[in-house]
Amino acid sequence: MSERGRKYWLAIASADHVQRGRAEGFMQVCHGKSAPLRRLKSGDGVIYYSPAMIMGGKDRLQSFTAQGVISNHAVYQVDMGQGFLPYRRDVQWNDTMIISICPLLDRLELTRGKTNWAYPFRFGLLELSEHDFKLIAEAMAVT
Repeated sequence: MSERGRKYWLAIASADHVQRGRAEGFMQVCHGKSAPLRRLKSGDGVIYYSPAMIMGGKDRLQSFTAQGVISNHAVYQVDMGQGFLPYRRDVQWNDTMIISICPLLDRLELTRGKTNWAYPFRFGLLELSEHDFKLIAEAMAVT
């Protein structure tokens, strides 16, 4: 945790899902569950990691695909049709580049020295250290 209680988060989703969230100013995690989103607070930083381009796809993107700041306190639900009612948080997304995680693996506290570094990502939302957040944001050339 850093100044005034701000936290940093790593969210995991396919790049196509992240792209939609960026375009519409929101984030979703864990197939639309509300509980993980309730851990985030207004002003917290979030970075998305995308293991693949398309959910369930076999392609290996393994990249950071978005970075932003939680812009409100409210978790809200939307109707996407066919009975799917996911929860979301609004995010102010920054202009960034998509970057591979590979060059950062030995520099990130989260992955350094771990052969099975992606294992914790299966939870869909992880707290990041301030060091890791800033390192990734810098590599993404956050503007």
